[in-house]
Amino acid sequence: ENFFSEFQMEGVSAENNAIYLELTSENLSRALKTAQNARALKVKLTNKHFPCLTVSIELLSVSSSSRIVTHDIPVKVIPRKLWKDLQEPTVPDSDVSIYLPVLKTMKSIVEKMRNLSNHLIIEANLSGDLNLKIETELVCVTTHFKDLGNPPLASEDASQDRDPEQMAEVRIDIRKLLQFLAGQQVNPTRAVCNIVSNKLVHFDLLHEDVSLQYFIPA
Repeated sequence: ENFFSEFQMEGVSAENNAIYLELTSENLSRALKTAQNARALKVKLTNKHFPCLTVSIELLSVSSSSRIVTHDIPVKVIPRKLWKDLQEPTVPDSDVSIYLPVLKTMKSIVEKMRNLSNHLIIEANLSGDLNLKIETELVCVTTHFKDLGNPPLASEDASQDRDPEQMAEVRIDIRKLLQFLAGQQVNPTRAVCNIVSNKLVHFDLLHEDVSLQYFIPA
């Protein structure tokens, strides 16, 4: 409802009213780029010798008449028995939730740290402090961010029995963090880091009506 004025969907049954598709994101991105000045756009699941996501785009021509551009994007329909492997993971309540600094700044710092270690420690508290740390036998490097702020609900829930200055930390593979930072093509209005101490870090990027979530295990 955030994107389409009409929406019709029929899954396998009322209980399983979903269809899981796998596709190459680049193909979908390329098709949608032609729709930037479109009058209308329609997306359909079709079968043209093989399953396709068919994107029909109505474009205005110079003579003010319209023309239809159609893209057939090959997709793989995921069988129901594999759906359980694609469920969003359940995440324990985070110990600390904090807003992230500008992602480009964070990326440049982490890139430099990668030359020193394969692992990075992220620690944060409920006073808006975030540290990125590298610890090896030869060197210890820490970058401090101050006054980042904490999401109000998360900090209220956690602060009932947690010292606002107490750090929660997680040690993760620095390459996985860089993959997350390097892959960001969106400019989120809010980026949140949720830390479950010594278990995982959960990033949530908020951009208008869309939420992109990333989970990196400790």
